[in-house]
Amino acid sequence: MNPALRRSGSGPAFDWPALLRAGLQQLRLKPAEFWALTPAELALMLGFDQRPLPMGRARLLQLSEQFPDRTPA
Repeated sequence: MNPALRRSGSGPAFDWPALLRAGLQQLRLKPAEFWALTPAELALMLGFDQRPLPMGRARLLQLSEQFPDRTPA
């Protein structure tokens, strides 16, 4: 997880100075544009989206070879 989005006891805590710096300097957003974003939009723009990609065909074939269907005897 990105250090700017760390977890606290009650949920995610945001390092607003680091996020503001990233938004203004890295993404070159204007302050109004930055503050108009939702945290999810900002995370996506900064590449923080860590969800796994959908399974591709190669992985499906690998799993089907590793765990073949068995027919009842």
